Amino acid sequence: MTQARTTTALDAVLAQTTQRRGGAPGVVAMATDRDGNFYEGAAGTRELGRDAPMTTDSVFALFSTTKALTATCVMQLVEEGRIRLDEPAGKYVPEIDQIQVLDGFDASGLPRTRAPRRPITVNDLMLHTSGLCYEFFSADDLRFRNARNIPSVVGCSFDAIRSVLLHEPGQAWTYGVNIDWLGRIVEAQRGKRLGAVMSERIFGPLGMQDIGFGLSESMRGRRVTIHDRAEDGQLTPLPELVLPDPPPMDMGGHGLYGTVGEYMKFIRMVLNNGDGPHGRVLQAKTVEAMGTDGLAAMGLSAGGWTTSIPAFSNSGEFFAGTPKGWAYSFMTNRERTPSGRPANSLMWAGLANCFYWIDRTSGIGGYWATQILPFQDAASYPGFVEFESAIYHGR
Repeated sequence: MTQARTTTALDAVLAQTTQRRGGAPGVVAMATDRDGNFYEGAAGTRELGRDAPMTTDSVFALFSTTKALTATCVMQLVEEGRIRLDEPAGKYVPEIDQIQVLDGFDASGLPRTRAPRRPITVNDLMLHTSGLCYEFFSADDLRFRNARNIPSVVGCSFDAIRSVLLHEPGQAWTYGVNIDWLGRIVEAQRGKRLGAVMSERIFGPLGMQDIGFGLSESMRGRRVTIHDRAEDGQLTPLPELVLPDPPPMDMGGHGLYGTVGEYMKFIRMVLNNGDGPHGRVLQAKTVEAMGTDGLAAMGLSAGGWTTSIPAFSNSGEFFAGTPKGWAYSFMTNRERTPSGRPANSLMWAGLANCFYWIDRTSGIGGYWATQILPFQDAASYPGFVEFESAIYHGR
């Protein structure tokens, strides 16, 4: 398929996603190869009911697509010999050793806990095998937080990540606040806030400007409103739903705001084995290590999730039936996906229905951004799959 026909097909995916009944209010999507973006598109509106068209420079809450950038900061420390992945995380952030394993609840509903059999390692945090979770993906985690008055992670506080282990470290893949702890390790080693570290060591070399843990005035004027989808499918804009600005803590797991175009520069860095337009971010061998499934050798797999707060997330799984692992810090598909993504590619997503993939084999990647809760929205996620599929079918 020619580039013109591919562009037409991708434009149609965005239009269908935003114009059909029950569709997403607006979407920005881009795709890149190793040299630059070969598709940039925007459709719909930043907020239902307002005359604010979606544009390619619109600003999104990136949520968990923040994680890969934090993992990059960690791997820079590994390259420098400042930390080791196999060492206890408590060596760098002693507070993590206070976290206990949940051992059920007593008759009055109070949690019972015990010490873990071994310390959480940095590697456990990178692979989400520590036992830490999110309150919206575990009824037990939510119950524990309510019993101990631990705040929600969306409040962006250190107290929010000091919760409980749902299992022994290394026993299973459980998606949670691990990368926020890694952000604390980066801060402890660098002696400054995570955002400042990213600015110096990722944003600068890659020429990324419209991205950060807070919003500049320019970014604030282009911010996309998060919408709520009710059970009947109706969408309601939530213009007041924003992360704290400035945040009490730079949350390495979910705190960044940015444009899709800026994130594409990060994706291109991975495709180019760590090289950026203004300097190298990572060594090539580090990028290779970051893209390697770390669960396979442990006999573990990554899978789906079950919601415990339906307003935040639907229950679901990416490409159910396709075996999946986890790398640093990406989900990796162990077989070719139905959309055409080759085995051992990388992907992840953000809570308000942002999705990306990085295919180092073919040298392409993409990002699909909307702002809707709950996660894995009935219009946004299928649109992402159609977008990715159209790119592979057009090559």
